[in-house]
Amino acid sequence: MNFAATAFLSLAMSTDAFAAAIGKGAALHRPRLIEALRTGLIFGVIEGLTPVIGWLMGKVAAPYVESWDHWIAFTLLSALGLLMIRESLSNREEETDKRSSHSFLVLAATGLATSIDAMVVGAGLALIGADIATAAIAIGFSTFVMVTIGVMLGQFLGRIVGKRAEMVGGLILIAIGSLILYEHLGAAS
Repeated sequence: MNFAATAFLSLAMSTDAFAAAIGKGAALHRPRLIEALRTGLIFGVIEGLTPVIGWLMGKVAAPYVESWDHWIAFTLLSALGLLMIRESLSNREEETDKRSSHSFLVLAATGLATSIDAMVVGAGLALIGADIATAAIAIGFSTFVMVTIGVMLGQFLGRIVGKRAEMVGGLILIAIGSLILYEHLGAAS
């Protein structure tokens, strides 16, 4: 994967966490920068580790699916993208209570929930032989930054921006999956 694909992938992987962070920020009474950084760090570490776990699982499966790995990556990324778009269009509302911070357990659980897609992406990256270290660091760092910003913006923007960010992330995942498929099929001709 080239630099641009890695950058777009890390952005796409961080959008669902960004959306959740806006909700977390909206639930807080005047979020402080230290709370935003703490939340960003928790989400970033989890989001950076999950693609590595997926990559390890993908490496085990890679020899068995080499001839159609590009189709698997395309299908997984497109399905995740469509799910993110569908979620962004849902009218589901979460109840919020105003507090000054969230517990570590709540943040870790939310971070894990928003990073399952990164695990699937990691498996897809293993199938195409991508450098997982660079991708995981980029995803973790992007998530840290996006979540920190999301918490701070949460009190002002609410869930509206979060839903749109999730839609953009879904579209980016579909585009990356299509690019992988195009590159592989183009190289085969």
